[in-house]
Amino acid sequence: QVQLEESGGGLVQAGGSLRLSCAATGRTSSIPMGWFRQAPGKERKFVAAISWSGGTTGYADSVKGRFTIARDNARDTLYLQMLNLKPEDTAVYYCAGDAGYYPAGYFSSDEEEYEYWGQGTQVTVSA
Repeated sequence: QVQLEESGGGLVQAGGSLRLSCAATGRTSSIPMGWFRQAPGKERKFVAAISWSGGTTGYADSVKGRFTIARDNARDTLYLQMLNLKPEDTAVYYCAGDAGYYPAGYFSSDEEEYEYWGQGTQVTVSA
């Protein structure tokens, strides 16, 4: 069983940056991983995802060019580097793992495909 724990959230001014980490207990090196976020009063939404090989990534349009997803399979750790943060990025950020066997380049933006979830870390961006 895989357990995920996010860290790195906090309060930052608009234009600032944060780096989120997601440490896994259990092996995640062979599964696609993703980041999702949920703003107050809104549904959880896709942010970014990465294939198990790390060779393929995808982003929501709202974060393209500002966020970068990466993984370290040797450490079973997922990252999300966030630059030029905006107040609308304020949300609880969740990392997720998509259990199953997929080609090296596969990832999904559909949260229904993800079986493993962390508890979330709060990111607050002030204007």
